Amino acid sequence: MRAFKGCFSLKQSRKQQGYEDPTTLASETPFTVNEIEALYDLFKKLSSTIINDGLIHKEEFQLALFRNSSKQNLFADRVFDLFDVKRNGVIEFGDFVRSLSIFHPNASEADKIIFAFRLYDLRETGYIERSELKEMVLAVLSESDLTLSNDDVEAIVDKTMLEADLKGDGKIDQEEWKEFVAKNPSLIKNMTLPYLKELTLAFPSFVLNTEVPD
Repeated sequence: MRAFKGCFSLKQSRKQQGYEDPTTLASETPFTVNEIEALYDLFKKLSSTIINDGLIHKEEFQLALFRNSSKQNLFADRVFDLFDVKRNGVIEFGDFVRSLSIFHPNASEADKIIFAFRLYDLRETGYIERSELKEMVLAVLSESDLTLSNDDVEAIVDKTMLEADLKGDGKIDQEEWKEFVAKNPSLIKNMTLPYLKELTLAFPSFVLNTEVPD
């Protein structure tokens, strides 16, 4: 009997490593309980790619994002940093769900704009400086397998700064960024992933594992 209890306790502790209750997460995000359980199955797969400890490490995140270690770049690192809410070098399940919820079709546009701003604010100063903008433009081009000349990249950065830096102080603050996105909504187009709205249909086998009713 003690051995049985010990096994049960070990099984529970393994599940709870970086795990949070689906009902709680559903109350804080646009996801339903069933969708969060589907995400947990996905999370378990990602978190066991290299180290099976119930946490997503940077290398596992990069492989999931690009499926090719040679494509690892600033873009992947920056997204990982934003998902790594506790700044402990790993992504726990709750943080994974909350961060991913920004990309849900039902997430507010304001949240998407803020997340995109943080993505470009590499040094986390509360501003997007020209050098940061250029670094991210190069990273996004690399991630998209696009190559432009340095002159073309400089032209893109100059044009963006001219349009977005309304105060003319060489940096873009959050209010300027909001106005710039309002004029250029395509900037946050990739901040919405339609399939997140129907995860149980996208991953039908996950529904069979549901433990908590909606």
